[in-house]
Amino acid sequence: MTDTDGADAFGSLKIIRIGNSLGVVLPREIIADLNVEKGDRLYLTRSPEGYRITRSDPDFEGRVALARRLMSKRHNALRELSK
Repeated sequence: MTDTDGADAFGSLKIIRIGNSLGVVLPREIIADLNVEKGDRLYLTRSPEGYRITRSDPDFEGRVALARRLMSKRHNALRELSK
């Protein structure tokens, strides 16, 4: 199924009670596409279209980018420290 902007749509998800919390059950196809299993962590982030569920931690990606900038800027000092 495809929605109006060309993105794949999987229909609706029903909210269910899980103990004292609420949750949703993801269809097998989504679990397979995300390559996740029980106990794995997913990240929910806001996007212009609503929300996104991803495997990757968006904060981690930002920290890696910052580390790369610092390593590039301090390349000589890091090379000396590695000796």
